[in-house]
Amino acid sequence: MSGPSVLVTGPVSAAERSQLTAAAPGLRLTFQDRPGSDPAALAATDGLVGSPTLEDLSSAPRLRWVHSWAAGVDGVLVGGRLPQPFASGQVLLTSAKGNGAVALAEHVMLLLLVLSRDFPRWQRAQSLRRWDRYEHGELFGSRVGIIGAGRAGREVELRARAFGMTVVGLRRHHARAELEDLLATSDALVVTAPATAETVGMLGEAEFARCARRPYYVCVSRGGVADDDALLRALRSGQLAGAGLDAHAVEPLPPDSPFWAEPNVVITPHNAATTAATRRRGLEILEHNLAAFAAGGPPGDFRGVVDVDGGY
Repeated sequence: MSGPSVLVTGPVSAAERSQLTAAAPGLRLTFQDRPGSDPAALAATDGLVGSPTLEDLSSAPRLRWVHSWAAGVDGVLVGGRLPQPFASGQVLLTSAKGNGAVALAEHVMLLLLVLSRDFPRWQRAQSLRRWDRYEHGELFGSRVGIIGAGRAGREVELRARAFGMTVVGLRRHHARAELEDLLATSDALVVTAPATAETVGMLGEAEFARCARRPYYVCVSRGGVADDDALLRALRSGQLAGAGLDAHAVEPLPPDSPFWAEPNVVITPHNAATTAATRRRGLEILEHNLAAFAAGGPPGDFRGVVDVDGGY
């Protein structure tokens, strides 16, 4: 069969392979565990699905398109920036943007409810068969600040408003004063921003010191947006009332991480968007892009095109 070749890497079931192959019959699809497992296939491919390393990119002279299974592309960033083939436009980069937005937003609301009602206290009481009634918080009337008001952020906003919360969102291009106001006036801080050169480490000692209302901190996108040491100090000092952490700077979270033992921290293992629906939406995006690649379409025909300047 003639036509462009696409190397699809990562775990793909037999049913999914058939589904992707049928989406673009003009393409020659090859399935492998990782990009570099077959140098010959990498050298001959025109498109790649997965997260290539710099070595992979240099070994694929024919490469014209890369698609990330994940919504974020921090797996291919180098120093917070996209490698030259992407930055120069030589290789088009797309991702599964938005595939997990619904699941992430639901997880945010779960963590906010767990934190505001101190649900772990009920769990501890249940394990001891103890009837422990106490006064707890509620979300109604509180103010949530969303850092990263993209697709997941918008889904969080819809659900937070349904709970009677006031919502303020902060997008990529914001003034310092906007961030400072959000920190000072929020009862909950939710991070749905990607990991980029601009966002990594954007919340540190000075930023948490501005949290006048002792907000809950929830991160479901990428760890590292908050400096871990500063976050830990803010939790221990009471500047933050608690934290719900699904995304972590180092993953898996090391067994010796102090966050495991913090009484006001709820940890989940970057599991918020691990749903069948997230996978299905990701496959639909990939199917669309395979068809666009087979047709030789311009970037505008693809879904989830990554902004080479923003890195997401």
